Amino acid sequence: MPFAGGRALKTPFGTFYGPNITPHPDAGIGRWDGDDFARALRYGAGPGGAHFFPAFPFPSFTKITDADARDLWAYVSSLPPDPTPSRKHDLVFPAGWRFLAAAWGWLFFKPGEFVPDPARSAAVNRGRYLVDALGHCGECHTPRNVFGATDPSRYLAGAKLAEGSRAPDLTPTRLKKWSDPELKDFLSSGMTPDGDVVGDTMGEVIRNTASQWTPQDLAAVVAYLRTVPPQPEAPR
Repeated sequence: MPFAGGRALKTPFGTFYGPNITPHPDAGIGRWDGDDFARALRYGAGPGGAHFFPAFPFPSFTKITDADARDLWAYVSSLPPDPTPSRKHDLVFPAGWRFLAAAWGWLFFKPGEFVPDPARSAAVNRGRYLVDALGHCGECHTPRNVFGATDPSRYLAGAKLAEGSRAPDLTPTRLKKWSDPELKDFLSSGMTPDGDVVGDTMGEVIRNTASQWTPQDLAAVVAYLRTVPPQPEAPR
């Protein structure tokens, strides 16, 4: 059942499993309210104050606007409740200690809603919001340090993924080879300029997210990515 949890995310710290976020009162988040949901997005904490592990991308979701958080809550609340219990994470010692998640947040997490840059166009700001907040692209495409925090000095420069694949460089270092129409077509169809079709995780991202963007949002994402400072790719 969609949104009932169980999807595995392999990391150097072990395997995390996506939780049940349907409105089931026991297995899911049916006892939450909109404020609880917004707090989870904004601060990475549950209704009881427990800190989430940063495998949940709250460092990106914290940038989501209040209006979009309310819309997301309205959608999640409309899902059919599913009684499937959330699966326990399988983490290496001592990564499973919850208090370490709080320490991680103190060191690496800066909460705050997205603030447009007045020096940039509305399209570029919209693209940045989609890339950094709703799309949380940097969670895969930015290299991480030994503590699992993204490295802002290598923003979108490409990164190794725990399952052995690689998230490519999204800066102009790589994307300058593609025209704007080619990049828009890739984001909406998954087909590269040379006729290859992307698969695996990025294929899911395109199918479930990027292909649903409006033409205006696709143009905004491309406009923003063109402004990102070129970066040397992360070591292979």
